Amino acid sequence: MLHALYFTKEVGNGNWTVSYRNKHVETETFELEKRRNKPSFLPAIEGDSPAILSAYLFNWLRFGKVNKYISNTNVFKHAGKLYSVAENHIPQKVDVSTLKTLGNWDVNGAWNRPFNSHPKTVPGTGELVVMGADARRPFFVLGVISPDGKELIHKVDLKFSRCSLCHENGITEHYNIIMDCPLTIDINRLIGGHPLIRYDKEGYARIGVMPRYGDADSVRWFRVETSCTFHIFNCFEDGDEVIVRGCRALNSVIPGPDYGINKIEWFSRGFENGNSIEDTAETSTETGELFSRAYEWRLNMKTGDVNERNLTGNEFSMEFPLINEKFSGIRNKYGYAQLVDSAASSSSGMAKYGGIAKLHFDEPGIHAFARKGKHDELIKVEYHMFPRNAFCSGAAFVPKHSGLEDDGWIITYVHHEDRNISQVFIIDAKNFSSGPVAKIPLPQRVPYGFHGAFMSTESSL
Repeated sequence: MLHALYFTKEVGNGNWTVSYRNKHVETETFELEKRRNKPSFLPAIEGDSPAILSAYLFNWLRFGKVNKYISNTNVFKHAGKLYSVAENHIPQKVDVSTLKTLGNWDVNGAWNRPFNSHPKTVPGTGELVVMGADARRPFFVLGVISPDGKELIHKVDLKFSRCSLCHENGITEHYNIIMDCPLTIDINRLIGGHPLIRYDKEGYARIGVMPRYGDADSVRWFRVETSCTFHIFNCFEDGDEVIVRGCRALNSVIPGPDYGINKIEWFSRGFENGNSIEDTAETSTETGELFSRAYEWRLNMKTGDVNERNLTGNEFSMEFPLINEKFSGIRNKYGYAQLVDSAASSSSGMAKYGGIAKLHFDEPGIHAFARKGKHDELIKVEYHMFPRNAFCSGAAFVPKHSGLEDDGWIITYVHHEDRNISQVFIIDAKNFSSGPVAKIPLPQRVPYGFHGAFMSTESSL
């Protein structure tokens, strides 16, 4: 379900009105279940192998599809239009005013495979770079969509030997950035009685740097320390280096524990503060392995060297990074991320976000982080914490017109569990640690979700 907050400036008096709307994304499978007036698809991602294979079979025999199209992960904009997306299907075009689903977006029939949740707009050109992973060959395809969204101007099979779940790609002014972590989907593994989705702690991880319209042979691959990165702050070029910054953990929350292991206990151990788990010899422990830190990779295109380091330490695990999107693909000074409340997350068995961080990438912090015999120099971080038992989701950056990178607002949905009320907090990004400049009460509960976005119309903030 989409949740939208509309800010409208009244003509004449300059006052602002705020309205709220929600609506389901009506995918093909949603429409099917709506007609039947009940959930109809068997879940076909988690569980033991026979259960998933049986679900595939029954779903296919009943509906001609092996799984439900969920469209529940992210919303993005391109060429003035709004889209909803999840990794198992193509995006749905949505009317931003009514939230009505206008149908699938397959770029006029040119894109016929899954679509990653975080495509990126190229600075300067307005092109959209997208990647699609599939459990069948070709496992990984990259596409470049025209600025008007009408044409797929480049499409290439990157010739992966495995189906890696690349949730977010990056871009710079000249390159596409590919995050290849050992989180994979494997049908043959499933048929053999093992998990469909698996994170392999012993597997390889690499980052690819590819010219905008390159092919598989043009990708420059850099092997990096094995880890899991779902989300990227930003990527940019700096002399001979390409800089990639993201949120990195030692394990993956997807798909969860192996079948038969208590899921809540597994998540609870993972969300605990690992207290420098990266510097311990207990590599088999799950405690703190889901603790995610801001991280930086510096990839030297001339020498092939890789320098990587933690940017943040043990204070808070952070995820769902965001920036001022006007600086996407170029050098930026600031980033923001939702802060995991480790205690609340560990006790509930799900990630809960009790605050937001502002990261100052160009300013050093006062601490270092011990990791595998070396010390990572950390950066300055500011924190904006919510009241006790209040947690956020869907944070987005709304820029002002000054052009200054951190001149704007962070807007996020916040739910107060003690009082069972939902609000929207508006935080001044320049006065980040101060209280919210506004708290907007909502008429109903907004469930915890994933990503949010800001879209300006003719009248903007």
